[in-house]
Amino acid sequence: MVKEKYSDYLKFIDDALELAKALPKQFSKFSNRIYCNHQKLCIYVLMQKLKTTTRGVISYLHSSSEMRFHLGLTRVPVHTTLVRFVKRIPKYLFQLFSIRKADTVAVDATGFELESKSYYYRTVWNSDRKKKTKKFMKLNLAVDKKQRRILSYKIWKSRAHESRDFIELLKDLKVKYVVADAGYSSKKLRDFVIYKLKALPFIPKKKTEGVYRFRGRRILKFEEKKYHRRSNIENVFSCIKRKYGAVLRNRTAATQKVEVISKLVAHNVDILQHYLLLIWRGLHHHPFLCL
Repeated sequence: MVKEKYSDYLKFIDDALELAKALPKQFSKFSNRIYCNHQKLCIYVLMQKLKTTTRGVISYLHSSSEMRFHLGLTRVPVHTTLVRFVKRIPKYLFQLFSIRKADTVAVDATGFELESKSYYYRTVWNSDRKKKTKKFMKLNLAVDKKQRRILSYKIWKSRAHESRDFIELLKDLKVKYVVADAGYSSKKLRDFVIYKLKALPFIPKKKTEGVYRFRGRRILKFEEKKYHRRSNIENVFSCIKRKYGAVLRNRTAATQKVEVISKLVAHNVDILQHYLLLIWRGLHHHPFLCL
């Protein structure tokens, strides 16, 4: 069982390195070229999968020659190499999310804690000593309903309504259906889905809203069955927080955003592995290929 889990980590490294090829190999032609950006990103994403720190993942690499071999490392970097890398990488990370097409896309938001002390400790148990605050990083996602891959994201540290990112998340995607909860319900957002994306929105109306007419003639029918596909994105949020952690360890807003994005990359790599495994099993059990 342990050996099988270790093998999964090696496959994860291979897939993460393949995904990292979307980034430039070096930030500058004057880089020392001891480690490339692909290796450093892979190590940082592996850190999320292992739920450890920069020092922790470096310890894993020191103890595993196979991991070093799969990463193409001749020597193990110090943890500060990863820290410096995280400060420089943010503007390149969007390139890792290159999938722009899906049948049904779900849109929703969640939050990540910014410190290890629980919200209960900071607000209830410790209420006499500290001011009650709720510190979190807000994450907005567009997710492929069928494959549960993350297509696009927006991250904010400030308090803001999630609907402001709806258009930004979807504007470059080719989709047939868009599902979201009532928090995204507005004529402007429905019109964007219908006229710009050429897709159908399944967003429940708020009680204060009137009748919505599709292209000025007929009422847009709301299908409850298709709307409930939105639950897939809740599963994605739960999966990310359970597997890679719901608390952000970094201290600055910039590095906290990189930490969140690395969790999203780790999720997409795991999803890729899952589908490749299903394909392999399908081929393995195919009656003609087994002859």
